Amino acid sequence: MILPFVREGRTGSVAVTVERVDDPAAIGQTVEARDFPCLTARVTYPEHGYGAMFGWVQMVRSTDGAAGGDAFGMDPFVLFPDSRSPYCYFGLNPTLFDSPARLDREPMSWLAHTFLAWTPIAETIERHVVPLVGFDWGFDVDATGDVAIRDAAPLPDSAWTDHLPFLVARHPTWTFARRPTPEADSE
Repeated sequence: MILPFVREGRTGSVAVTVERVDDPAAIGQTVEARDFPCLTARVTYPEHGYGAMFGWVQMVRSTDGAAGGDAFGMDPFVLFPDSRSPYCYFGLNPTLFDSPARLDREPMSWLAHTFLAWTPIAETIERHVVPLVGFDWGFDVDATGDVAIRDAAPLPDSAWTDHLPFLVARHPTWTFARRPTPEADSE
């Protein structure tokens, strides 16, 4: 799936693939990851340096999570679970990679809302997140332990807006644009 976006009048895209893990070792995973999904989202954008800095914000709703599948929570990079940043990845045209897996194959549902965003870097550094494009993806494990992968699908702008109360509460030192548009408002 290719998702276009516009940042400061320039067009970019995100190439998203969700694949079944056949060889866990090939992606640095343990054997338990076999049959679970593996996501790669690659950013293409015509600028360089600071002009190509983006971040990934990912929230997950999982029936085996703390909220029991009733609410989304942040999905930080495994090495930085206590980070106060809303971004799980940040850098120059950053590639998002994720490979959620479970040790036990108990019935469950796992759904991610994933957003490419950017933080404007100007004369005054402000922690402001501007969403550009979003998609969802995930998996379900049935009673027999079989894993059904949910392919990536574009999210409507309203999905970001729905997450704003949570993002603002979870990251009080950051501000968040209300919608994925180049002229986005601040929250």
